[in-house]
Amino acid sequence: MSDWVEVRRGSYHDSVTLMRVSRRLAERPGVAGAMVAMGTELNREMLARMGFAVPDGTGPDDLVVAIRADGGVLDEAREALDGLLTEESRPPAGGGLLGTPEPPRTTRSAAAGADATVALLSVPGPHVFPEAMDALDAGLNVMIFSDNVPLAQEIALKEAAARRGLIVMGPDCGTAVVGGAGLGFANAVRPGPVGVVAASGTGAQQLMCLLDAAGTGVSHVLGVGGRDLSPEVSGRSALSALAALDADPGTELIVLVSKPPAPQVLDLIREAARRLDTPVVFALPVPGEDDLTRAAEKVLTALGRAVPEWPRWTAARRPAVPPDRAGGRALRGLFAGGTLRDEAAMIAAAALGRDLEARGHRFTDFGDDAYTRGRAHPMIDPALRLEALRAEAADPACGVLLLDVVLGYGAEADPAAALAPAVAAAVRDRPDLAVVVSLCGTPADPQGRDRQAAALCEAGADVFASNAAATRHALRTVEGVPA
Repeated sequence: MSDWVEVRRGSYHDSVTLMRVSRRLAERPGVAGAMVAMGTELNREMLARMGFAVPDGTGPDDLVVAIRADGGVLDEAREALDGLLTEESRPPAGGGLLGTPEPPRTTRSAAAGADATVALLSVPGPHVFPEAMDALDAGLNVMIFSDNVPLAQEIALKEAAARRGLIVMGPDCGTAVVGGAGLGFANAVRPGPVGVVAASGTGAQQLMCLLDAAGTGVSHVLGVGGRDLSPEVSGRSALSALAALDADPGTELIVLVSKPPAPQVLDLIREAARRLDTPVVFALPVPGEDDLTRAAEKVLTALGRAVPEWPRWTAARRPAVPPDRAGGRALRGLFAGGTLRDEAAMIAAAALGRDLEARGHRFTDFGDDAYTRGRAHPMIDPALRLEALRAEAADPACGVLLLDVVLGYGAEADPAAALAPAVAAAVRDRPDLAVVVSLCGTPADPQGRDRQAAALCEAGADVFASNAAATRHALRTVEGVPA
């Protein structure tokens, strides 16, 4: 095997394009490893873990190409690279050719030619501000999918929206459902009477998937961004979203789901909720509050609907835990969803004590901004989390792996295709290792919830539709309590 590493200075390609090129190179016969990525610190670290030597001075504006293959195959892969980059970067055909209309070049010009009320923006976070202001000036509500947006810009955008009677959803708003249309990472769920205000994308997805499993649907899901309930932003978009849902005749009950909020902002939101005509249920991953599953059950009870047994799928294998290891193993959580991670950590701290890391337990959110600079979100690109899974499985202290898999539009087309083989390899090499999966999705999602569950179970994982139930099962397994 030979390694080839090339750095192309100042050559930018978006992270999804690079993920696709990396996969296509890695799938070529005779290629043992390939990664094409921007030279961010995180990507350089991953390349180093793969055994590639990245030249000094490589920075986040540089494109790094690393391929490991047999000599002849390596030459072929190098020759294919530019064609793959061009192919994956090519825009859709039709715009501006042979007399067809030139596509709009600004958000405002696009809005002028469309009957739209919402603009969805997904550009690198440091550059989204002028586009968002352009959309607000055009009279559009704005959903900002981008993360890594400066805090001062978020506040300025939300203040500008309030002056115009509009809402800014985001930044870092991954999920919304407006009038039945899913935006970003949204699941295929039925319509219904529940409105959701979400300072958490995956928290909103878990809630609407549980409601769908119980036969209940949503009217709208208005994401507000993970920082909206911080002291600095002070719930500006959450307050607007609560008021909008309260005025909606199709919404009978509102749920507010959030990452851990600032206490003073939560008090402000609770006071605003008390003044609404529509009842509000809170789902917050903090001690003393309802977890997402319990909040879903409260919603169903308030609507006079039955609470079901939440779906679960049990693996045929059971980990062979030596008697001297029972109760002395570590739980490692590898999450794509920040709120699902926070909820799992909260439940674990209540059961095991607050000093989790001192006892070897860890919970990581690979969707955090620190992991997505120059990379696609882990719900699109699983490479970083798969690398962590292999590392944790190789650690003898790790007894249970807890992972989330989030389905829906915009997410990876078949997450089990990559995750199930990694799980199968881990449990084959470690017969004492248990793997638990929190599967957030619906049967109508494009990936097929039940098909994903079956593949993961066959690989050796216990699978739960409820993240809270998955976490409690993982904790019982860590403690050596029979399932």
